[in-house]
This record gives sequence, structure tokens and C-alpha cells, in this order.
Amino acid sequence: MFYAFIHTIHIYSVLIYGGFLFVDILFLSKIKQTLNEEEQIKAREAIMMHVRKVVPYALMVAVASGLYLFSQVFGEIGKDGMNSFQIALSIKAFLGLWLGFRGINQKFFGINPWLFKSHLFPFSLVIIIILLSQFIYL
Repeated sequence: MFYAFIHTIHIYSVLIYGGFLFVDILFLSKIKQTLNEEEQIKAREAIMMHVRKVVPYALMVAVASGLYLFSQVFGEIGKDGMNSFQIALSIKAFLGLWLGFRGINQKFFGINPWLFKSHLFPFSLVIIIILLSQFIYL
């Protein structure tokens, strides 16, 4: 029951974080096409001031709940090494931890990423994580 609760929280927090990246990449980046530079800056900031209150925390909840879920399903490593499930789960965990590390540095320490400053790369990682989670049990 507790696992299902944490899993549900994890899914919702990933939807919030991934949903923001989706909207930013596909819609907010297109503001430049219809608004002048001053209006664009005001519109984006009006949205981002609300985003900053929710999305970073959703990312942290996703990472924390993901770590718990990882600890519950990873299992023991066999004599032959990790199986394909454990390898895929490890890749998902690494990518999720990278996103979490990046988000925590931005939110709490004001450290902007040195590389991949747009949201396209994190969005790509979220897509990879989602695809891995769909094919992990095959």
C-alpha cells in the first residue's frame, strides 16, 4: 500500500516536471514569434514566477520518491551480474539523479548549468526515462 502511494506521488511529480518542460519547449519558446521583446520578457516572467514555486519541488519529490522506488524493486545482483531490468533501472536512476542534481543546484545554490542551458536536454532525458520505464519489463 505504501509503495503504491509513493508510486502515485512519483508519477504526479514527474507529470508536473515533465509537463512544464513540454510546455516550455513547445509553446513558451514560440512567444518570440508573436510578441515583441519587451512583451515577451514580461509574459515569460509572469509565467515563470509561478513555475518557480512548484516545478523545482516537483522535481525533488520525483527524485526522492524515485530513489525509494528504486530501493524497493532493484533486487539482488545475480552471479552473472545485473540483468536487463536492473541495467535499465540503473540508467533511469542515473538520468533522474542528474536532473535532480541540476535542479537542486539551480534552486538552492543559484548555480545555472554550465552546459545545456535550455530545457531541451532535460526534456530529452525525461522522454528517455519515460521510454525506459515503458520497456523496462520486456
